Amino acid sequence: MTADLDLTVTGPGHALRDRFLALDFRIFEAVAARHWPGADPLLPKLSRSANHGLLWFGTAAALAATRSPRARRAAVRGVASLALASATINTLGKRSVRRPRPLLDAVPRVRQLKRQPITTSFPSGHSASAAAFATGVALESRPLGAVVAPVAAAVALSRIYTGAHFPSDVLVGAAFGVGAAFAVRGLVPTRDQLPPPGRPRADAPALPDGEGLVMVVNKAAGSSDRVRALGDALPRAELVECEPADLRAELEKAAARAEVLGVCGGDGTVNAAATAALRHRLPLAVLPGGTLNHFAQDLGVEDVRDLSQALQEGDAVRVDVGLFSADGTEGYFLNTCSLGVYPELVRERDRWSKRIGGWPAGVVATVRVLRADRHPLKAELSGKEHPLWLLFAGNGTYHRMGPVPARRYDLADGRLDVRVVHGGRFPAVRLLAAAVAGPLTRSPAHAAVRVGALRVEGVEPGTLLAYDGEVTTVEGEVTLRKLPEALTVYRPLQQRR
Repeated sequence: MTADLDLTVTGPGHALRDRFLALDFRIFEAVAARHWPGADPLLPKLSRSANHGLLWFGTAAALAATRSPRARRAAVRGVASLALASATINTLGKRSVRRPRPLLDAVPRVRQLKRQPITTSFPSGHSASAAAFATGVALESRPLGAVVAPVAAAVALSRIYTGAHFPSDVLVGAAFGVGAAFAVRGLVPTRDQLPPPGRPRADAPALPDGEGLVMVVNKAAGSSDRVRALGDALPRAELVECEPADLRAELEKAAARAEVLGVCGGDGTVNAAATAALRHRLPLAVLPGGTLNHFAQDLGVEDVRDLSQALQEGDAVRVDVGLFSADGTEGYFLNTCSLGVYPELVRERDRWSKRIGGWPAGVVATVRVLRADRHPLKAELSGKEHPLWLLFAGNGTYHRMGPVPARRYDLADGRLDVRVVHGGRFPAVRLLAAAVAGPLTRSPAHAAVRVGALRVEGVEPGTLLAYDGEVTTVEGEVTLRKLPEALTVYRPLQQRR
């Protein structure tokens, strides 16, 4: 009724192997003889839906569509874990032990798959993919993992129930999947493994019900659901929604009567709120509501639960603020400040974003800026004139998670993370080389250093400067420096999983 392993074993382990295979066969036959109400129509369909990982790719797409950063990370980690598990199973697992599939005599026809697998039985690729995806999701978010895990377990069970695999195939396949997920975590740590962003801890008022918080919401951010959720969590907080044109005026009004100034929007909106908070010496509460939300993510605030937890407990940190000045023009930056190609890209992206959306606009802007016929920026550094394609200064050190700077682990390190791409031919190639090379490198094309302040002289009139997604014009001498631990910002001191 069943097929044996196509494997010859001699010596003391032969009897142990026989007992193991006999148990494996008995479990298989017991499952074949068992009838679970509702399982006959459900499990075969579930098993087929997981062919080629389609069930898990669909689940990942659904998670990504929620717009939750945590859900998106879980989706990406789940898919990466699945990919590694599948590659391992197909290149090593199924080639190492060529075990025939079970005979289907004992399996009712209604359960059998319409198309029987033709690959070797050991181990189960479906079980490996299911376990890898569910484990990857759970490592990033336990609540989401708890939702996905029962579906993954049902897929694994369906492989025995339909007669596609022996129980040991499923168990070993699942072990491969779990191992793949942990291997991916070893390469790309989960958020709870990373150093906590922001230091040192600051004294800030605890607002259990939100009284004293005035939250200004940029309507253009489209975060009405988040705002309602914040109102439910902090019922005595004052929420003020405004149009982008009225944002700075509303922030000033809010700061004049608030104990804590709150803001909901993207990085440009947060920059305006930080400016008001610094002027009025108020702590700042940030609820991400834009496309990128770099500052909020580096701070560790991803959603309403993070922010309400910090406000209720009075958990806050002090962070550095960057300051640029140029011939009477002055402004703060929480993330980055740059000259050269990037400000042009920001301006071009803003021009297209209202027509086609944020991410597509970024792609179009990059192509248009890099293809344009332009001359590099001329500036003086350390008394010498240099042609530059890009001067980037980060408020704090950006660490790599891949080929480009991605995030900061310390928002109060007192340093500017400066990257320079020198002028010359083929700007696109130079910019790509600088991105791949990473921090603290020097070459004829690019350089990276960490300094406390920077002065750029000889900047031509009309030169664009970008800061936290906003763009202005500067000329003459441009100075960038840090204001150490100048701003108090709420963040949960214990990260959720």
